[in-house]
Amino acid sequence: MNAVLLQYFLLLILFLHHASSNSVPVFNAIYSFGASYEDTGNLAILSPTSNPMKLPYGETFFDSPTGRASDGRLVIDRIASYLGLSFIPPSLAQGQDFSKGANFAVYGTTTLNLSFFQKNKIRINILKNTTLSVQLEWFENQKPSICKCNTTCMKFFTKSLFMLGKFGVNDYLSMLFAGKTIDFINSTIPLVVKTIRSAAERLLRQGVMHLVVAGIIPTGCSPVILTYFASTNRSDYDSLGCLQVYNNIGMYHNDLLSDAVKQLRVEFPRAKISFVQYYEPIIDFLRNPRQYGFTSGTELLACCGKGEPYNFNLSTGCGQIGVPACQNPSTFINWDGLHLTDTSYKIIADGWWKGPYADPPISGFLIGSGLNSVKRMI
Repeated sequence: MNAVLLQYFLLLILFLHHASSNSVPVFNAIYSFGASYEDTGNLAILSPTSNPMKLPYGETFFDSPTGRASDGRLVIDRIASYLGLSFIPPSLAQGQDFSKGANFAVYGTTTLNLSFFQKNKIRINILKNTTLSVQLEWFENQKPSICKCNTTCMKFFTKSLFMLGKFGVNDYLSMLFAGKTIDFINSTIPLVVKTIRSAAERLLRQGVMHLVVAGIIPTGCSPVILTYFASTNRSDYDSLGCLQVYNNIGMYHNDLLSDAVKQLRVEFPRAKISFVQYYEPIIDFLRNPRQYGFTSGTELLACCGKGEPYNFNLSTGCGQIGVPACQNPSTFINWDGLHLTDTSYKIIADGWWKGPYADPPISGFLIGSGLNSVKRMI
């Protein structure tokens, strides 16, 4: 019996052991930081007329736009559900009880501070300063409303799950569209990863005991990159049709971030820290689309979009008038050129929950932790 299967059965036994009692969530709250792959409504509050606030965004599950950059739910929505929690409210929403969780992620967020981009003459398209450090400040400013003192907070955070999303992609995309070279981008990756590591350490020093840190996607497989950085040299493409040089950015980033997480585990031995992947599942989808229910031949196409050959054009994006969506998003990997479909996010969430796209799986946080059983298993 392999380790993942054993862990699943141990979790199932834990669940059945508590089934006769009133089941409560294993975590009281989830606090999430990130960008568009994690944003559950902050962009919608900042910009109510932005594309993700227009149909067909949200059509699959919510029947209307919610600000999520997908046709349905994101990974964080699934993880919350698996833990028996309600959807986590965006932190900019008014009248919410953030003691049950808050999502600080904002579409378009960068890891590095704005001063880096200004110094290097890189234009970034933002509505508000929402960088990683700013999101952490938002959280710290909210702490008094969540827990009254350091002792109370330390106790509360032992039953809270913290998630650092795919920070880095918007930094690298901004550099690419500003005309920066691959060598320049590669030179910034250690700084980006160092910033993420510092953010994780900042949370851990405040008493966070359960932390999820996400790697980034293979951007060379995204319709936006394949469209705007197309090459006439076939050798620039790998066997999946992705632009390898841009995927190398993600591989380098993820390798450094994985090492950083290992260092944090040594520094904070009592904390449970999971390194989770977007890169590996997307590559798996492309290698074996039918295995996951995706239609062969559409692997690199956007479901919602317009333009050849990847069904994407930045000037006529999903949500704009006259831009159609595919009839069955569940058969597509990519939703709008950069973000994923509800189905893709579900498979990734499952991989984070029980493996193989997490080290260790999030469900492993429950084993031997003294936490109560899950309320609902999907």
